[in-house]
Amino acid sequence: MELYSYYRSSAAYRVRIALSLKGLDYRVIPVHLLRHGGEHLTEDYRRRNPEGLVPALDDEGRMLTQSLAIMEYLEEMHGPALLLPADAPGRARVRALALHIACDIHPLNNLRVLRWLAHELNIEQPARNDWYRHWVEQGFRALEIQLQSPDTGRCCHGDVPSLADCCLVPQVYNARRFEVDLSSFPAITRIAAHCESLPAFRAAHPDAQPDAE
Repeated sequence: MELYSYYRSSAAYRVRIALSLKGLDYRVIPVHLLRHGGEHLTEDYRRRNPEGLVPALDDEGRMLTQSLAIMEYLEEMHGPALLLPADAPGRARVRALALHIACDIHPLNNLRVLRWLAHELNIEQPARNDWYRHWVEQGFRALEIQLQSPDTGRCCHGDVPSLADCCLVPQVYNARRFEVDLSSFPAITRIAAHCESLPAFRAAHPDAQPDAE
């Protein structure tokens, strides 16, 4: 398998965690989102992923896009099932937590949104940082409440990392980069700290990637 990835991309980070949790061998093909105007926007890369986004996963010639779809594909096609609980209510809860992060928090703060704010709306860096922190904090407030549940364990759902944890840890990583105050989110920070201590999460960390700067 080949993973087209950028070391600091939250979506690529999620998939790297999932690949590592499932013990799958893969090769990273770096796609730099800033160099040369963005390598993800080149004609060559868009032939692989017309959206011009990372990640994309090539599994024996089958090209897959969208991080959550890739992770569910890995769950269904490779190795023991562990990213989703065995019971339907558990799967629904894990998917809801993952979608909350990946679809409600992350899109408002990803690189193309921040660049649009900067280059098209001429919004200065301090205001862009305020934008970032506002949406992350709003999303984390709701997530923190959701995690006040007996279904939450050392991880978002029980004690085994799931799709939700694959999404949570990269979002916490980015929140720290933008100096979001996480002191009001004890469940989030506790779960992230536990997951970050696990070998699969350490292997997927941005600093451990071949294209890390």
